[in-house]
Amino acid sequence: MSTDRQNVPAAAAHPGVVPPGLPAHDPADATENAVIARLAGNWHRRAAVKREEPDLDTLYDLARDDYPEQILPFRDHPTFLALSPEDRTRLLSWAWVSYNRTTVLLEGQIVNPAFQLGLDGFFPQLGGELMQRSLAQAMVDEQYHTLMHLNASAVTRRRRGEALPDAALPKPLIVRRHDELRAAGSEEWERSLTTLAFATVAEISINAYLNLIAEDKEIQPVNSAAVRIHNRDEYCHASIAAVLAERVHADLDEDKRAFFLGSLVSGLEAFVGNDFTTWHRIMDETGIPGGHAMLDDVRSAGRKRLVQDFTGLHGLVERLGALDRFDFDWSRSITDSDAASPAA
Repeated sequence: MSTDRQNVPAAAAHPGVVPPGLPAHDPADATENAVIARLAGNWHRRAAVKREEPDLDTLYDLARDDYPEQILPFRDHPTFLALSPEDRTRLLSWAWVSYNRTTVLLEGQIVNPAFQLGLDGFFPQLGGELMQRSLAQAMVDEQYHTLMHLNASAVTRRRRGEALPDAALPKPLIVRRHDELRAAGSEEWERSLTTLAFATVAEISINAYLNLIAEDKEIQPVNSAAVRIHNRDEYCHASIAAVLAERVHADLDEDKRAFFLGSLVSGLEAFVGNDFTTWHRIMDETGIPGGHAMLDDVRSAGRKRLVQDFTGLHGLVERLGALDRFDFDWSRSITDSDAASPAA
């Protein structure tokens, strides 16, 4: 890997990925990686799993929405705007439960398996005690996030008095796409790079999604607080994921680099896409009159992206020297080299 950035300040070396106060890693220094050393050493102070849990039931406010209306793909559709208060509340509760389920399956079936590959030595360039410790700590974080989001759905069911069963929902879009691509891989390296690529997308891009919920002052305070806690860990995980991706990419031959980049594109498209399959299932469960037609209208109108801020991943691809080979439409996006507003 090129080492011409070893004297560049952290913010320039990792724009949009490294959180404030965390230095960029130095790929030229085999014995001391600043990002990994800092993250590993600070884990006991910053990790959500190390903090006391609040009593969610006492903090739950029945008068608040469970999920931000403004990020619904059909937020301005006449059918949604005409819903009764009861149907609207139930739909937003389903949206929240679906979000939690997506998080649980993403962490458990993509992110932690990717970190486990690093621990297992499948990517030999990821050796070293600090990296191993950081990967293990991140995996504990992700397990705790799973528990947090399971608890968040559970309190919603209790306080709303609704079943809202996870089992009624399909696997989320990013997990379905990940499963399809892994099943299509004939070689172990293809399956492993697919998982690493999807995990990289999730860990570097998830803050843009979490921010949409964490910063919403109108929704259920228990829900936004849970997402804020999750979000703090993910800013650190973005740094770890960036280190993994850069080190692995540097060690691949050209064919495998092309495969990895293609998998990053597939992961990004799945991560940012509105999951209409899941929304249709929710309409089945809620029985919203005209709900399926509403989704068809929105999809045909081209509202397919859930988020538009791809600053972190754009910066990573740029550092990999692969922007010209990354087949993704950045034109409706916020990136590190672009201050445009999100598309509607």
